[in-house]
Amino acid sequence: MKLSHEQVRHIAWLARLGLSEEDVEKFSLQLSNILENIEILRQVDTTGVPPATHSITLRNVFRKDDVVDSYSQTQILSNAPEQEENCFKVQPILE
Repeated sequence: MKLSHEQVRHIAWLARLGLSEEDVEKFSLQLSNILENIEILRQVDTTGVPPATHSITLRNVFRKDDVVDSYSQTQILSNAPEQEENCFKVQPILE
């Protein structure tokens, strides 16, 4: 499918691009080539081919979380100078 220079100018106008005549000529050839390649791909018989979301297989790159021994809430709050409702009580910063 060959795009005319007018069609390329219209596409550039829709994209709010200012193109010189050199650009119009260059993009006319490039866009036409892309559309021709898409047309070739449309002719490929894909019946029986399952759709793929990725071209490569995905793998988990995260490491497994390790369980870390921790202090109980009671042990931690035992060092607090003041407590309120199982929380550290601190002086307000803004009043």
